[in-house]
Amino acid sequence: MSIIPVPVQVRPSVGHFTLTSTTAIVAASTAKRKAEQLAAWLRPATGFALPIVANAPAGTSTIELRIENVDGIDGIDGIDGISAEGYALDVNDSTVVLRASAEAGLMYAAQSLRQLLPAQIFSTTTVAGVDWSAPCQSILDQPRFGWRGMHLDVGRYFMPLATIRKYIDLLALHKMNVLHWHLTEDQGWRIEIRKYPRLTEVGAFRPGTIVGHQFEYKEKEVVLNGVPHGGFYTQDEAREIIAYAAQHHIAVLPEIEMPGHAGAAIAAYPELGNLDHPIPVSCQWGIHKHVINVEESTVNFYKDVLSEVLEVFPNHYIHIGGDECPKDEWKSSERVQARMRELGLHDEHDLQSWFIRQMDVFLNERGRVLIGWDEILEGGLAPNAVVMSWRGEDGGIAAAQNGHDVVMAPYHWTYFDYYQSEDREKEPLAIGGFLPLEKVYAYEPIPAALTVEQAKHVLGAQCQLWTEYIPTPEHLDYMAFPRLCALAEVVWSPTSTRDYARFTERMATHLQRLSVLGVNYRKS
Repeated sequence: MSIIPVPVQVRPSVGHFTLTSTTAIVAASTAKRKAEQLAAWLRPATGFALPIVANAPAGTSTIELRIENVDGIDGIDGIDGISAEGYALDVNDSTVVLRASAEAGLMYAAQSLRQLLPAQIFSTTTVAGVDWSAPCQSILDQPRFGWRGMHLDVGRYFMPLATIRKYIDLLALHKMNVLHWHLTEDQGWRIEIRKYPRLTEVGAFRPGTIVGHQFEYKEKEVVLNGVPHGGFYTQDEAREIIAYAAQHHIAVLPEIEMPGHAGAAIAAYPELGNLDHPIPVSCQWGIHKHVINVEESTVNFYKDVLSEVLEVFPNHYIHIGGDECPKDEWKSSERVQARMRELGLHDEHDLQSWFIRQMDVFLNERGRVLIGWDEILEGGLAPNAVVMSWRGEDGGIAAAQNGHDVVMAPYHWTYFDYYQSEDREKEPLAIGGFLPLEKVYAYEPIPAALTVEQAKHVLGAQCQLWTEYIPTPEHLDYMAFPRLCALAEVVWSPTSTRDYARFTERMATHLQRLSVLGVNYRKS
């Protein structure tokens, strides 16, 4: 059994179920959509157009999908029932039964069934001569965390729609359920805002990109490659991605960076900034000193932007960034200092907190919840905000201890833009650091400092793919895999089932699946 992530409970049996052209998929109306999804997954490699029926003739091998009340599914090791994302999968000689209390659970059961079949089942073209058999067994499974995500930065390098869809497929295969779409940066604004067309007309394009590593240029002039780069997603394209993700039970979390990392917006609309002259869309990486001002007109600008984002993205959470906001321009701006006095604020940290609170209230009034990187703790956390803890675990611990929900994203364990070997000469250029597969697998999202009650505020964890040094989809694959497989197991599987040696044994088969899927994973 080489399922990734490893299920909670597996009871092997004797024999095999063999999928043939005469196999029928049995599903009532409540399970029909997931039955159609499973049939679509099985057809390309096998060539079998499996019928979906309410009842199969006697003697027919069947794959049955059932949506049942959670109370109707036996518990896992004494637990009464399983969660809405949980499932039961029973494979016998002539029948396979997938049971869950909701469509998400049925899809995860189907993903496990796919992984019980030969790796060629993931081929997009018919593969002849394969025995499409799955070993008999019973599986009961459910996720440990409700937030199992991947952050994808498209602000530094624009990624085509086909790549976004591919990653939705891969996230679903690994039973992950959040795509954190980082849409705006100093180097590019990637989402259409109809009220402010210059955000994409100007902000989505830069004339070139820095050559080599940012750190090489401390004492010499920066060299650009002279190759224009850009692109953006229309609102209709974003809706298509959201709908595609929903079919795979993945929530798309949009991120609109503010008040820092806003260079592309300031380039498009200079009045948002603190200078008396325009700035270009940045061609370099690193933390930029250019941040938005805090005039009422700027606050309203971002409310307008978020209004359109809310129309496109149905996610309960909206990410506003909040990280790496240098205070230099605020400190040197007479108008900003006057604004602070008008608002009765003590320092620039208070000012950033005030700005975040404006967005928090705006989103709450519209039934949404603000989430931001852990710098939003500085100056006082907005009352209803969720913290994404990236600078380690301290921010997440502080937030959880004060009753705020938290998503763990500490760079030590979850930054997949880090090198995968200490021998950097053998690796493609990366931002720095060292994060091997084994360290990712060893991550524990619940900090030891939290009590049992406080730990309930940890929604889950996610990996981060910042793309300063990831210019192509192929390079993205290389940095994401197989580390994403390890994190998927961290956030899905209970600690009692996790074992790195056995994980690497299962990965031997799983890497075959990734090869069939055309994933350019790192080989070790």
